[in-house]
Amino acid sequence: MRGSILYSFIISFVLGVALRSFFDFGLFFALFLIFLSLLLFVYYFLICTGKSRGEISLFFLISLAVLAFGLGVLRFDLADLERGEALLERQIGEEIAVVGIVFDEPDERETTTRLVVKLDTFSGKAISTKALIVTERYPAFSYGDRIAITGILEKPKNFESGMGKEFDYVSYLGKDDIFYTIAFPTVEFVSAGEGNSVKSILFNIKREFLDTVSKLIPDPQASLLGGLVVGAKQSLGTVLQDKFRKTGIIHIVVLSGYNVTIVAEAIMRFFSFLPKAAGMSLGALSIVFFAVMTGASATIVRASVMALLVILARATGRTYMITRALFLAGFFMVLHNPKIVIFDPSFQLSFLATIGLIYLAPQIEAYFKLVPTKWQLREFATATIATQLFVLPLILYMMGELSLVALPVNMLILMFVPLTMLFGFLTGVVGFVSLTLATPFAWVTHALLTYELFVVDIFSVLPFASISIQTFPLWAMLGLYFVYGAVLLKLWRRTIVSSGSSNS
Repeated sequence: MRGSILYSFIISFVLGVALRSFFDFGLFFALFLIFLSLLLFVYYFLICTGKSRGEISLFFLISLAVLAFGLGVLRFDLADLERGEALLERQIGEEIAVVGIVFDEPDERETTTRLVVKLDTFSGKAISTKALIVTERYPAFSYGDRIAITGILEKPKNFESGMGKEFDYVSYLGKDDIFYTIAFPTVEFVSAGEGNSVKSILFNIKREFLDTVSKLIPDPQASLLGGLVVGAKQSLGTVLQDKFRKTGIIHIVVLSGYNVTIVAEAIMRFFSFLPKAAGMSLGALSIVFFAVMTGASATIVRASVMALLVILARATGRTYMITRALFLAGFFMVLHNPKIVIFDPSFQLSFLATIGLIYLAPQIEAYFKLVPTKWQLREFATATIATQLFVLPLILYMMGELSLVALPVNMLILMFVPLTMLFGFLTGVVGFVSLTLATPFAWVTHALLTYELFVVDIFSVLPFASISIQTFPLWAMLGLYFVYGAVLLKLWRRTIVSSGSSNS
């Protein structure tokens, strides 16, 4: 009964948030649902005393679901109250001069840099909002720099992706409270060191690490290593990124929840030769280290929590308790920022990948007896297939691109990712002391990175590497996940029955 109450509340709350993400019914709608649920509870406690226990429990769950649904709608309503700065709303399309602080690590692309700036001054008046500034690569700015910006203020606009789908860019930025953009303004440095001191130290360490690596390893290997080890926001170039996307391996170079979940699983497999407790501990420490070194952004913290739950599931084998922990973790993430349910692909992908690793991978491992266990090949195969299957409907809906070579490419590359991360980390750390001493580690790292890029190059040129699916509707995606849920439930029940028979 307790489990039913928990799941009923969380699922209904998330459904309320999801519905409100698409439709604004007004604050009265949420208050009406909450008031209706209170009436149902009164009816339950005062009138349903003569009913059977099963009928009462069902009625109670329905009342709770209505309450949670209303609270979900209300939570999004409260989050949606912040839609910009009144002083700036009247300046859209006009040239303005504002001052603010670089709020996050700069996102460096091939020819441009994107800065998330927390604006605090406009025409001598105090304001509080965030804007995305697109500027030239140089001069370079860092997290915590105070800068003066002069340019045309605009609102974000949705755009059509390469697959003919419209990307809701407005909501994507809005989930992080970014409501304005300024393209190629005049930017002047004012002062430094005005960000969070801990984040500043972490970003400085990361920058020094990347500078050291670049002295020992050339590009594109150095940029790939930066994405693997510390989630560096440095572009690999459009051509190479397209190759990674075609081969279904883009998750290892894009800082996302899916990235952390997959890499965490690879690390766990790599340490499987150690005693169980030692392997799990090293895997958990690796995830925590990754989260800290990337600056502990909200996206990575969420993904790291998901990845740690995978480790906990592996360590305890208590899937039932992990299910509760997973749902609770997801609930608190949504409670903190309800906009991630619909508008944060990273959260969606990490949650689905985690479900695939925890629930599907153990169930399908028995069907891969032909795959050898040597070098953890069978485990890598099941983990890769489980995650790819669980994120596939969402990827098809969002991007409309299906990689037909993702399975072999992931198997050929992921097994070497932990070793690459280890030697890459040693290259950077030892390089702080001496570039000469770090050279042997750099040679090994370079060889591993070159092999991974070679695999991507070989498979990406195949004419059938990926196919485009122009139309993949929402109902098809939801239908597939309904089928996934039914299959998982059936497999789970079969496991319970077989375990019960063996115990008897």
